[in-house]
Amino acid sequence: MLQQNVGGVDRKVRLAVGAVALVAGLFLLSGGFKLVAIVVGLLGLVTGSVRFCPAYLPFGFSTRRKQA
Repeated sequence: MLQQNVGGVDRKVRLAVGAVALVAGLFLLSGGFKLVAIVVGLLGLVTGSVRFCPAYLPFGFSTRRKQA
């Protein structure tokens, strides 16, 4: 299991932006913007849901609070 590195506020932002982008991509946009919005939406929803972002790994970055 991968170590979670997405914290509470980060998670909520990812889920909200992901949902909006996915809906916009599916119903409101066309052309290249449609595909980009769908991909961004899916990435936001997945990384927010599993609380893991692979882009944070190379930098050792985490928005999750440290457990005592």
